[in-house]
Parts: sequence; C-alpha cells; structure tokens
Amino acid sequence: MSLATTVALLVFGYLCGSIPFSYLVGRTQGVDLRKVGSGNTGASNVWRAIGFKPFVVALALDILKGFVPTAVAYHVLHASPWVVVAVGFAAIAGHAFPAFMRFHGGKSVATTGGVMLAMQPVLLLASAIVWTIIYKLTGYPSVSSLLGIVIIAVASTIMTSMGVLPAAFCFFVWASLVIMFYLHRANIQRLMQGTENRIQRKAK
Repeated sequence: MSLATTVALLVFGYLCGSIPFSYLVGRTQGVDLRKVGSGNTGASNVWRAIGFKPFVVALALDILKGFVPTAVAYHVLHASPWVVVAVGFAAIAGHAFPAFMRFHGGKSVATTGGVMLAMQPVLLLASAIVWTIIYKLTGYPSVSSLLGIVIIAVASTIMTSMGVLPAAFCFFVWASLVIMFYLHRANIQRLMQGTENRIQRKAK
C-alpha cells in the first residue's frame, strides 16, 4: 500500500471519528450535550441526559464511525494489520478530539468498539457482554468500560497466543486500555471520592 493511500485512510478515519453523532442526536431532542450531564459529546451522556432510546441510536452511530474506516482499511483495501490499527486509532482520536467540535468529544468507548468489530467481531461481542454485566451490577458506565477493556485485553492476549488474533490487534486493545483509563481519569477520581453519578434509567 502506498504512503498516499495510508495517509488518506488516516485522514478518513479521523474525519469519520470527528462526526459528532451523539451531539447531533442530542440536538434533535433540543439538548446540548456540552451543557448537561458530564458535558461530553458521547453516547453515555445521551443516556444520562436524554434517555435510553436516543442512547441506542447514538451508540450505534458512534460504533459505526469506528467500524467504517477500519473495515475499509482491513476488508476492502487489505491493509496490513498495523495500518489497520493506525486507522482505528485515527477514528478514536477523531471522536475524543473532534475537529468539528473544537476538539472536545467523548470517551471513545463506542468508537473503540466499532474498531474492534471491524478487526475481530468476537472482541466486540465479548466487550458488549462484559460491559452489560458490569453495568447491571454497578450502575456505572465508567466502571463497566474500564473493567470491560481490562478483561478484553486479557482475552486478546490469549487469542494472540493461540494464533487467532494478529499481534497488532492485541496491541490495539492494550493501547486502548491505556487511552481509556486516561480519558476516564476524572471518573476514576470521582469513583475514589464516592461522587461518581450513576445513570438514571430513563425510558423515553
């Protein structure tokens, strides 16, 4: 693959990630996510500020913007695993630091899931199951995301050792773990202080 194609994929990934789908879903409900809840323009804040049904829409769209550029790189253009990983990170960077939202975005959980879906669907399935179980037990999306990525990182290591997952993809999961903990550092501090808010389960 040429350098120009690789650069184009990286730009495409970042621009896809920068599309503020959750923010747009909030605006359709008359809500500016930047001014409510956590202030983040991610799917979790849609759930917190608006309700579950809009959250599902925002979640699906945020997953899609991680999936599309990664899938194009991996399944359409057959880029090397390391290029695929770079494109996935570009999409995640776009979500966390979106060019269209003055570089203030979300925590990239759903977008990371979309990248995993393109790389290895089993990773996303396992991630979704783990996230759901932990959320049911704790009520904290932040705890679900952090513990979920730890478990998935361990699983990806096992899969790589078995030869069913490229080493580059395993690296992606572990690097995502570090990024996730960094982006959730304020949540971690609130959890330690006992001030982290649970999501109210709105039905609308």
